[in-house]
Amino acid sequence: MGAIRVALVNDYEVVVRGLAAMMRSYAQVLQVVELDMGEGAAEPVDITLYDTFAATQGDREEVRRLAADPRSGKVVVYSWNLDPALASAALANGAAGYLSKGLPAGELAAALQGLHRGESEARVVLTGSSKAGAGDWPGREEGLTQREAEVLALITQGLGNAAIAERTGLSPNSVKTFIRSCYRRIGVTTRSNAILWGIEHGFRPDRGRIRPAGGEAAR
Repeated sequence: MGAIRVALVNDYEVVVRGLAAMMRSYAQVLQVVELDMGEGAAEPVDITLYDTFAATQGDREEVRRLAADPRSGKVVVYSWNLDPALASAALANGAAGYLSKGLPAGELAAALQGLHRGESEARVVLTGSSKAGAGDWPGREEGLTQREAEVLALITQGLGNAAIAERTGLSPNSVKTFIRSCYRRIGVTTRSNAILWGIEHGFRPDRGRIRPAGGEAAR
């Protein structure tokens, strides 16, 4: 049996590249064939891993659209939002699995293999032993945590606090806390300056498709 063909989907190139790097040690069983920003799989794959960083959650149209596309194979939502009700909504929306971003790379690889085999216990994994911060994200080199970066990405996209809370599953007070800590880290005091900083530091969503085994597609 050959390696499981995997497409990684998120609107930020640095995020999907970080995921691909996490999975590199498991290339014999998981072959990452596409990194997709704002796109679905271009050719049939076995699993599409949908990273929710600065994206809609599994109960929204994006996952429904991916799940309806036969090229996507099994769609797996990869999220920090560990609300069991949201995981259930994602499965009802067509996702084959819902995995915590707290999973270490080895446990993520094992869960994806289990989902490919159709194991029911692999469908929802809402725990993880690794420290927050696996993979990569815009602003990491500037000291932003993944959650701070996600909030800043949504600010850069033009979302208000209420919309950010809805998108991320954070409480309104948590959103405000992340905004304050984010502003301190990047040295700004206003939303307009935060947006400008975000634009200058790669917080605008990307579009395009990268094929690791065959070179990069034009974007």
